[in-house]
Amino acid sequence: MPSRYFTINAIPQGTPSRKLFELHETELPDLAEGEVRIRNTWLSVDPYMRGRMTGVKTYVDPFVIGEPLEGAAVGEVIESRDSRLAVGDKVRHMAGWRDIAQLPGDQVEPLPSFEVPEQAYLGVLGMPGMTAWTGLNQIAEMREGDNVLVSAASGAVGSLAVQLAKARGGTVVGIAGAPEKLEWLESHGIKAVSYRERDAQQLTEALKAACPEGFDVYYENVGGVCLEAALNTLRLGGRIAVCGMIARYNAEGPAPGPSNLAMLLIQRLRMQGFIIFDHWADYTRFLEEVGPQVAKGEIDYAETVEEGLERTPDAFLALFEGANTGKMLVRL
Repeated sequence: MPSRYFTINAIPQGTPSRKLFELHETELPDLAEGEVRIRNTWLSVDPYMRGRMTGVKTYVDPFVIGEPLEGAAVGEVIESRDSRLAVGDKVRHMAGWRDIAQLPGDQVEPLPSFEVPEQAYLGVLGMPGMTAWTGLNQIAEMREGDNVLVSAASGAVGSLAVQLAKARGGTVVGIAGAPEKLEWLESHGIKAVSYRERDAQQLTEALKAACPEGFDVYYENVGGVCLEAALNTLRLGGRIAVCGMIARYNAEGPAPGPSNLAMLLIQRLRMQGFIIFDHWADYTRFLEEVGPQVAKGEIDYAETVEEGLERTPDAFLALFEGANTGKMLVRL
C-alpha cells in the first residue's frame, strides 16, 4: 500500500518557507508482528514543531531532513497484527504528516469513549487541552477566585485555559490580536485585550484597565511584550506558568529578555516552565474532569480546519501568522 508523507529538505532560518516542505510517496512493507496500519483522518499541527526543525535536540528529538515528519494524528486501523487493536478501531498516535501510518501497536492509543467528534482528541481533549489544564492546576496552582491572564488566549491551549480559569470565579483576561478573536473571547465572558500595535507599556496600561486589582496567575504562551506587560500587572505572590514563547520561535538571533525581570523579586513571583510530556501520567485525571464538560457542551472549543494532506504545511505556517482560532487541524 502506498503512503504519502511530508519531509523537510533543509534547516530553516527564521520563518520557514513553503518550499521547505516536500511531499513524497513510498510503498509500505508487509506488516510485521505487533504492527498496525492506520488510515489517518485528522492531523494536528502545533507551534512546538518549529523547534524540531532546528536540527538540535531540546526536550524532544529534532526532525531529520528527508525523513517523514511526525505529529499527533487520529485515524482508523485498516490492518493489524497486534491482538490489542482490531480493524475499524479509532486510534491516536504520533505518525502524522502522512495519509497512511504503519507503526508498532504499542505506539498507538485507542480513543476514549466520550461522545465527542474524534478530532477533539487532538485539541480540547488532547495535548492542547491537557496542556491548558496542567499549566493552570499543576504549575500555577490556580485557586478559587484567582484573577488570571492568558496570552494567545484564542489559540488551541489558551481558549481552554480562559474557560477553565473563568469557572474558578475570578476575573479572566485574554490577550489576542485579530478582531474576531477578541470577539470570541468577549462572547465567552472573557475580557479581551489586543496586543497589536502596542509596546509593553501600552499593553501594561490596557491590562491594568481590564483588571485594576492585578493578576494572581499568568498563563504564558507568547513571551516578548506580553511577558513584560504581565510582569507589570501581577500581584504579590503571583504565579507564571510558561507553556510556550511563540514570539521567538522564528527569531534568527537571540531575543532580548524582558527589561523588568526585577518584578519577579519585588512581587515575590514564581515563574515555571513545563513540558506536557512530563505530566502525561495525569491525563486520565484531566479526562475525568474535562471530558464530561466537553461532551455536555459546557466547554466550547473552536477549530480551524484545512482540507487535504497537501495543505498540512500551509496549516502549520499559518500558526505563526495568528490565522487560527482554536485548534489548527488538517482533515484528510
